[in-house]
Amino acid sequence: MVMDKDFALRLSSVGIFALMSVVGVGISYYLVVTARTPLLFWLAIAFLLLSVISGIFNVTSAYSYYRSYFYDRYLESITRNLKPIKKWPTVAIAVPTYNEDPKLVERTLLSMKKMDYDAKKMKIYLLDDSTKPEIKGRLEAFCKKEGIVYLHRDNRQGFKAGALNNFLKYSNEEFIAVFDADERLVDGKFLKDLLPYFQDSKLSFVQTEKRYAKGNFFSSCVDLFDAFFFKFIQPSRALNNTAIFAGSCGIIRRSALDDIGGFPEYVIEDTFFSFESDMKGYRSLYIPKVYALGAPITSFTALSKQQWRYNYGDTQFLLHLIQNLRAHKRRTVSALSKIDYALHGLGLNYLSVILIMFTLISLISVFASAPITYATLSELAHFEMPPLNFELFGLNAFLLSILVPIAITKLYFNSISKGFMIFVLNFALAFIRLKAAFAALLNRSPVTGWVKGMTLRGRLLAALKNSVLEVAFSIVLFIAGAFAVLTANITGALWLVWYSFLYSSTFIFFYRYG
Repeated sequence: MVMDKDFALRLSSVGIFALMSVVGVGISYYLVVTARTPLLFWLAIAFLLLSVISGIFNVTSAYSYYRSYFYDRYLESITRNLKPIKKWPTVAIAVPTYNEDPKLVERTLLSMKKMDYDAKKMKIYLLDDSTKPEIKGRLEAFCKKEGIVYLHRDNRQGFKAGALNNFLKYSNEEFIAVFDADERLVDGKFLKDLLPYFQDSKLSFVQTEKRYAKGNFFSSCVDLFDAFFFKFIQPSRALNNTAIFAGSCGIIRRSALDDIGGFPEYVIEDTFFSFESDMKGYRSLYIPKVYALGAPITSFTALSKQQWRYNYGDTQFLLHLIQNLRAHKRRTVSALSKIDYALHGLGLNYLSVILIMFTLISLISVFASAPITYATLSELAHFEMPPLNFELFGLNAFLLSILVPIAITKLYFNSISKGFMIFVLNFALAFIRLKAAFAALLNRSPVTGWVKGMTLRGRLLAALKNSVLEVAFSIVLFIAGAFAVLTANITGALWLVWYSFLYSSTFIFFYRYG
C-alpha cells in the first residue's frame, strides 16, 4: 500500500518537530551538567526551561498539523448523512462596521444581496457604530435605497459584540450570518451549503475559512500568516469540538446564541462565544472552504492593530478560562478541549515572550562565556568547552526558529521568501503583542494610538514613534554585538547583530508599509 504524500509529509513533520525539540532540550540539559560557574548554571537552567516550553508547543502544534489531515474524512461522514431541506429557515446577515470607507462597506453589502437564497427569508442588517457624521449619513442613505436595515449606536459599548447584541433586539430570524465590513462574498452558495448542517439540533455555529483578497507582497504574507490557523489548527480543533468562531464568514443558530446569553462583550467576542458554546454542551463545525474575501492588509499599522487586539483578547480569554475551569458549577470540558483552549489563549503570548526571553538570555550568555573563536579543532569536535556549548545552543535555536516557518511555507505554499517574511514578522510584532498582554493584565483600555506620517520626514518620525521600544532594544543589541567584536567573540557578535536586525524590523515595516 502506497502512503499518501500529504499524510507522509505530515507524519514526517511531527517526527522532525519532535526530534528538534528533543535536541533543544538535550543541549540545554548538557549545558546544565557542564556549567562551571553559577552564572553559566543559571543561564543553562533558563535555556532548559525555555527549551521545554518550546518543545511542548512545537510538538503540540505539529500534532495538530498532523491530525488535521483526517478532518476531510470526518467532514465527509457528516455530509453523507445530511437530508435535503424542504423548508429553508429565515436568516439575518449582520455586517458590523466602524468608520470604514463607505465604498468598501457598500461593496460588501451589494455582494451580500447576490446571495443565492430566497429574498423573502433573508434580511441584511448594517450595524453601524461610525462616529463620523459624513460616513453615517452616506451609509444610512445607501441602506434606505437598497432595502437594507440600518442600525446605528451612539456609543461603542462592548465594541463589535455590543453592536451584535444591540442588533439582536431588532431581529427575529432563526439564523445569523456574520460578515465583516470589508468581506466581499465570492460564493453565493454560502447559506445553501452551510444551513443543512444545522439538522444537528445541538450545532450552535458553522465557521468557514477566512482569507484575504490579493494585494501586495506584504498582504500576501499576512494572508499566509492566518492561513496556518485555518489550514491546520482549526480542522484539528474541530475534531475536538473546539472550533473557533472567527468573528465572520460563519453562521450561528439564534436559539443557541440566546441560550448562551448573547455575545460576550470582549474585544475578541468570537473566541469567548465559542468557549461558552462548548461549555453549554453545543457542538461546532468548521468548513474549510472560502466563501468571502476580506480586503488585503497592506499596512503594518493595520497588522499591528489586529495583533494588538488578538493578544489583548487572548490574554483576557486565558484569565477567563482559568477562572471558569476552576468553577465546578460549569460543565466540565474534556482534557483535549482544555488543552485546545489553553493553547489558543497562550498562542501569541507564547510567541512574543519566548522570542524576547531567548534574546535576553542569549545576550547574557554571549558575555558569560569565552568566544568560540578561541576553540581548537579538537575542542570543536569533542565539545570540551562550555562556551562552545552555548554557541551550539544558539545555533540550534536560530536554525529551528528560522527553518521551521520557511520549510513549512515552502512545502505547502511554495514560497521561501514568504516564509522568511513570516519569520521576521513574528519578531517585529513581539513587543507589540507583549504590550497588549500587559494592557489586558492591568485592565487598561484596549485602544492604542498609531502615529502616521505622509512625507519622508513624517514617515520616519511616525515609524520611530510607533517602534521606539523595539528601536531602543535593537540599539542595545547592536552595541553589545560591537562590544563582542572588540573581545574577539565574532560568533556572539553575529548572533546579537542578527537579533538587532530582527527587532529593528518593526521600524522598517512601519516605515516601508505604513
